[in-house]
Amino acid sequence: MTPSTWTHLGQTSQVWPGRNWPLGATWSAESTNFAVYAPAATEVWLCVFEEAPDGGEVEVRHQLTEQSLGIWHGALPGVRPGTAYGYRVDGPWKPAEGLRFNPAKLLLDPYAQATTGDLVPEQPAFAYVLGSPEVRDDHDSAGHVPRGVVVDPSFDWQGDVPMRRRWRDTVIYEAHVKGLTALHDRVPEHLRGTYAGLAQPAVTDYLRDLGVTAVELLPVHQFVSEPSLTERGATNYWGYNSIGYFAPHAAYSSSGERGEQVTEFKEMVRALHRAGIEVILDVVYNHTAEAGPLGPTLSFRGLDDRGFYKRVAPVPDPKTGAVTFDDTYWDVTGCGNTVDSNNPLALRMILDSLRYWVTEMHVDGFRFDLMSALTRTGYDIDMNSDLLVAIGQDPVLRHVKLIAEPWDASMDGYLVGGMPPPWVEWNDQYRDAIRDFWRNHNHGTHAVATRLAGSSDLYADDGRSAYASINFVTAHDGFTVRDLVSYEHKHNEANGEDNRDGTDNNRSWNHGVEGETDDPALLAVRRRQAANIMATLCLSNGVPMITAGDERGRTQRGNNNAYCQDNELSYVDWRPDDAWLDVYEVTRAALRLRREHPALRQRHWFEGRPTIRGGPKDLAWLHPSGREMTPEDWHDPELRTVGMFVSGSPLRAPGPRGEQQVDASFMVWFGSGWLPQRVSLPENDWVQRGEVVLSTDARLAVGTVVEAGGELTVGRRSVVVLRSTAP
Repeated sequence: MTPSTWTHLGQTSQVWPGRNWPLGATWSAESTNFAVYAPAATEVWLCVFEEAPDGGEVEVRHQLTEQSLGIWHGALPGVRPGTAYGYRVDGPWKPAEGLRFNPAKLLLDPYAQATTGDLVPEQPAFAYVLGSPEVRDDHDSAGHVPRGVVVDPSFDWQGDVPMRRRWRDTVIYEAHVKGLTALHDRVPEHLRGTYAGLAQPAVTDYLRDLGVTAVELLPVHQFVSEPSLTERGATNYWGYNSIGYFAPHAAYSSSGERGEQVTEFKEMVRALHRAGIEVILDVVYNHTAEAGPLGPTLSFRGLDDRGFYKRVAPVPDPKTGAVTFDDTYWDVTGCGNTVDSNNPLALRMILDSLRYWVTEMHVDGFRFDLMSALTRTGYDIDMNSDLLVAIGQDPVLRHVKLIAEPWDASMDGYLVGGMPPPWVEWNDQYRDAIRDFWRNHNHGTHAVATRLAGSSDLYADDGRSAYASINFVTAHDGFTVRDLVSYEHKHNEANGEDNRDGTDNNRSWNHGVEGETDDPALLAVRRRQAANIMATLCLSNGVPMITAGDERGRTQRGNNNAYCQDNELSYVDWRPDDAWLDVYEVTRAALRLRREHPALRQRHWFEGRPTIRGGPKDLAWLHPSGREMTPEDWHDPELRTVGMFVSGSPLRAPGPRGEQQVDASFMVWFGSGWLPQRVSLPENDWVQRGEVVLSTDARLAVGTVVEAGGELTVGRRSVVVLRSTAP
C-alpha cells in the first residue's frame, strides 16, 4: 500500500506515516501512533471522536494509507489522552469465504487499553445464512460499539514489585469486582462495586485477616452483554464475554472511563500488594463476544474474521476432490466461536495481552477459562501447541501464576491432570470427592484420601508437585457452600430460561428440607456441614480456592448459574444478621493453622515412609480403631470416619539454606457419619500428647488435651484437628 498522489508541492499529510508497531494506540506528547491488523482490507479509516460546538461529539475520519505486513498504521499529532477512537474497514463482503468487511460498522481496536461509550451490541440488521444474497448491512453502528480510548501509561507504582509468592503458601479467593463490595457498608457508597472499592482497607484487612494471599478476579477484560440478554432486560454479570483484551472493564471504574479506569485498576493492584495479596485475573481468550456468524460485529469479525476464528474442517467434493472454504464456525466453547490460537496474529494478541497485564498492570497471574480450547493444533488437543510452547518460553510469562481450567465444551477437551508444567489446574475431581464424602455418597474413603493428600494420581507422574492441584469445592459457577447444604435441586427460574440452564449434577444435600429453614436443629446441622467443607478445603494438600462469601454463608437461593444476576442474589452480603459467622471462624482458624505450620502445606509428595531413620511415616491413614487402614478398610462402604496423621518431625524438605525443618505433627479426623464415632489414639514412640486446635464438634472444645493410648469421641459429621505438644 502506498500513500495517495500529492496534488501540489509543499503539501503536508494530515496523518503521518507512523509505524506498524506496537499494535494499538501509542500516545506521546507529539503524536499518537495507531496500528491495526486487517490483512485483507482495501481501505481503513481511523475515526476520532471530537467534541462538537453544541456539546455533543463529532466523528472525524482519517484514512490510513500506510500498510505493511497486513498492518494499517499512521500517527496523528495533537491527540490527547482520553480521546475516543475506532476504525472503519472496507474490503470484500463475501461471508461464505469468511470476509465480512463493512465500513458502516465502527470497530473497536483489539489493542485498545481503555474503552468508553455505549457498550450494548445490537443484533445485525441483516440475517446472513449460507447461500443467501451477499448484501451487507449499511446501518451505522457507531453508537452500539465500545470505542477505544487513548491512554497515558504513566503511573507512580511507588516501588511496587512482583510478589512471586510460592504456590504452597498461596490461598486463593475467587471474587467478582462488583459483587464483593456492592453491599459493603464500610466501603464509601460511591466506591462500592468498583476497583477502588476493592482496594479499601475494609476489604484488604478482611482478606488478610481471613488468611487470603491472592484474589482471583472474575473477568475484568472489557466485555459486553449478549443481545439475547439485553433483549430481556438482563446483563452478563460474570463477564465471560470479552471483547477488549487490554482494557479494564469500564463499568467497574468509579473515576471515569476516559483512561481513568486504567489508573484506578493500577491503584487497586498497588493497594492489594501492600496488603500482601496477589492479583490473579480470570481471562477468556478462547472465544469473544462476537459469538456465532449471526452475532454482532464489534471488532475482530470486521478486521480479520477468516483468520481469527476457527472454522470446521472443509470436506472435499466427492466428485472432484476440490476443497472449498467452509464458513461454519468451529465451536468447542459453547459460545458460538473459538479463537484460533494457531493463527499468528491471534497468538500474538494473546501473548501481548498477557505481557501487558503483567508488565504494565502488575498482575501476578492468570486463570485461563476453557483452556482446552486454546491447546489445539488444528482440531486436536496438543500439549506442544503454539500457545503452550510460547508461554513456557516467554521470559515474563513463564514466571507468573498460570492456572488452567482444563476442559472445554467438547468430549475430548477434559484434561484434568494433563496440563504440562508449570501449569496448575482447577481440580474438579477434588470438588466431587469432597462433596460426595460429606453427603455420604462415597463408596469407601479411598477417593477422598487421595484428594486430601494432593491428588498424586493426577499430578505426580509428570513431575509436578501437590500444588498443581487448585482445590475447590465451589466456584462462581454452581451452588455456594450454603446452598450446597440447603438445596438438592437448582432454582434458576430468575434467569428467564425456564430453569433449563445450569447443571443438574450438584452433588448437594438439603438434609431433609429444600431451601432455607427456621428449624434451629436443621440449621445447626447445615452450618456444621458448611464448616466441615471449609475446614477440609483449607487443610487439604494443594492450593485452596475459596469462593467469595462462602466463609460467611452467602446464598444465591438455590441458583446455580447466576451469570445474569447483577443484583443482590450474586453480591456478598456483609450484614451480620444472616451471616454464618461460626463458619467464618472455622475457616479463619484452619487457614491460620495452614499458614503457621509448614507440615500442612508441604512442597513434596507424601511418601508414606519415615523422613528420618526410626521416625514416623510422613503420612499415615488411621482407622477409628487406631490401626493403619488396610486395603479392605479403604473400600468399606460403611466406614464414615478416617484419620490423617501428618508428621512434622522432621519435614522431608530442607529449608532455604539446607537446614532441617521441624514442625508439630497433626492428627485430623474427618467424620461424615450420622452417629458419633469413638476413635482410638494409638500408642507410639513419637507423639505422646496433643491438643484439639480446631473442632466443628460443639461438644469437643478447642484446647482439649489428648494422650496417646487414649480415646476420643468425634461427633457426628465433624472435623477434629489435633496438634502434638512438646513432651
